[in-house]
Amino acid sequence: MKKPLAIGIDNYKEIIEQEYYYVDKTLLMKEILDKKGKVNLFTRPRRFGKTLALSMLKTYFEKAYTRDGVLMDNSRYFEGKKILDAGERYTDEMGQYPVISLSLKSAKQPDFKTAYVCLMNEIGKEFDRHNYVVESEALTEEEKIRFLQIRDQKAEYAVNVTALQFLSFCLEKYHHKKAIILIDEYDVPLENSYFRQFYDQMIDFIRSLFESALKTNDSLQFAVITGCLRISKESIFTGLNNLEMVSILNVDYAEYFGFTQQETDTMLDDYELSEKKQEVKTWYDGYLFGKTEVYNPWSVINYVKSAVADFDAFPKPYWSNTSSNSIVRELVETANSEVKQEIEKLIAGDTIEKPVHEEITYGDIHKSQDNLWNFLFFTGYLKMVSQRIENRRIYLALMIPNEEVRYIYENTIQDWFHEKIQVRNLTALYQAFHDEDEERIEAEIRDILKISISYYDGNEGFYHGIMAGLLQGWSSHTIKSNRESGDGRPDLVLIPLDERDPLYILEFKYTKVFTEMDAGCQEALQQIEELHYDEEYLNEGYLNIRKLGICFCKKSCRVKML
Repeated sequence: MKKPLAIGIDNYKEIIEQEYYYVDKTLLMKEILDKKGKVNLFTRPRRFGKTLALSMLKTYFEKAYTRDGVLMDNSRYFEGKKILDAGERYTDEMGQYPVISLSLKSAKQPDFKTAYVCLMNEIGKEFDRHNYVVESEALTEEEKIRFLQIRDQKAEYAVNVTALQFLSFCLEKYHHKKAIILIDEYDVPLENSYFRQFYDQMIDFIRSLFESALKTNDSLQFAVITGCLRISKESIFTGLNNLEMVSILNVDYAEYFGFTQQETDTMLDDYELSEKKQEVKTWYDGYLFGKTEVYNPWSVINYVKSAVADFDAFPKPYWSNTSSNSIVRELVETANSEVKQEIEKLIAGDTIEKPVHEEITYGDIHKSQDNLWNFLFFTGYLKMVSQRIENRRIYLALMIPNEEVRYIYENTIQDWFHEKIQVRNLTALYQAFHDEDEERIEAEIRDILKISISYYDGNEGFYHGIMAGLLQGWSSHTIKSNRESGDGRPDLVLIPLDERDPLYILEFKYTKVFTEMDAGCQEALQQIEELHYDEEYLNEGYLNIRKLGICFCKKSCRVKML
C-alpha cells in the first residue's frame, strides 16, 4: 500500500508519525553544522519547503520538554533518515539545544495594530511553550515577572521588541546552553504592510525585534531565517556581520528546498507514474537554484496525488492557487511599452537579460523597472538561464520556468486587460460597426491592441478573446462565440435585438507578415461564404447580414466587410 501524500502539512513530526511520503532532506542539518553560519537567511519562493525544513530543524536540535517537565526523545523521528548515517559528530548534536521557533505569517493583517497584536500573540505562545522555565528556580523574580508579561501579552512595546533576545537569555539560564532561533516567513509582514500602507511602522518593529535577537544576543547558538526576499536596505540586518545570505543564486544548500530531478523521478516511480515524467517536467520543473535543477515540490505532490486518483487527470497550476500574485500585478499594471514587449517575449518562450541585485526593498518597487524583474526572479516567477558580469555588475538571462507559471502570467494579464477595456468608452467602435466604416473599425481596434499584451504569437485565440471582450458590451447586440452554424463555426456573431438592424458575422485570421493582412481578410470572407455561416440566420429571418473578415498582425489589424 502506497504512503499517503502530505498536502499542506508542514509539521515534520506529523509527517513521520502519520507515515506520509517524505523526501529525505535531513542532511540539511549536516550542512548547517559544517558551515557554522551564525545567522542563516534562506530565501526561496513560496511553497518550496521552508516551513517544513524549519520544523525538521526544530525536531532535530531541540531539547524539548512536555508541559509536565518530562524530557522528550525525538530521535525516533529520524530513524532510517540520511542524517543518522552522517556520523557521531552530527548525531551528538541531536536534542541538545533549546529552540525558539516563530512564524511571522500571522502578521498578514489589514492594519499595523492588528498585525502587531497577532505577532505578539505568536511570541506569547512561544513563551508559553517554554513555560517550564518560569516555574523553575533559574530566573530571578524580576525576570519571571517580565517573562509572564510577555507571555500574557501585557508588556509594553519597548519590552516586546526585545522579547526573542530575552527568551533566549532565559532558556540559556535554564539549560546552560545557548538557544537556536528559527524564524519562518520573516518577509510576510513587510510585503503585507507595503500593500496595506503601514510599511514604516512594521519595519521599525521587525528591525528592533531582529536586532536584539540576532545582532546583540550573547545567548544565541545560531539562527535560521526563511523568506522569499532579502530585505536589507531598511536596516533590518544593519551591522549584522555574521549573516549568511543563501538565495537561489547560491550553490550552497541548493538541493534542500524543492525536489531534485532524482527525487522527482523516484516519487513518480514509487507511485507508478513513470509515464508522466515529461509532463511533470514541462509543468513543474525549470527552477535553477545555484547549479541545481529543482522542481516545485508543492505542485509535484499535488499532481501525483491527482494522477494516482485519476491517471488521465490533466496537470493544473497548483502553485498559482497558493502564491500571492500581487507582484505580477504590480509589474503588469505599471508596465510601459518596453516592459510590455518584454512580457510578450517571456510568454512566447524567449529570454530577457536584466541586472540582478539581492538587496531590494518593497519601498523601492516603483523606482526602477529592474526592481520589479528582481522581485519576479527571487519569488519564483522567472528562472535564470545564464549569467555574466560586466563592469562589476551581474546580468542574468531570465525566462518563465514552466507551464504552471506561464499560466499565471497569462491569466493575470487577461484580468488586467479586461479591467482596462471595462473603463474604456467603446462607443466609437460600435458606431464604426454601425456605419460599416472599415477604416474606423481598424483604428479603434489598433488603439486597444496598443495597450494590450499579445502573448499568443501565431494563435488566433488571443485576438478572438480581445474581440469578444470588446464587443460584449454593445447593448444593441448579443454575442455568440464559436457557435455551430452552417457547415462550420464562425468566430463571433453579433445578433441584433431589433431584427431590422444589421447582424454581423466575424471571422478572424492571423499572420506574422503585415503584407499578408489583405489576403488574410479575403481568406476569412471566403470561409464565411464557402461554409455558409449565414444560413442559420437567413432561415431565422435576418435579412440585413454583414460579413467581416479581420486579419491581425502583432498590434495591427485589417478589416474587410461584405
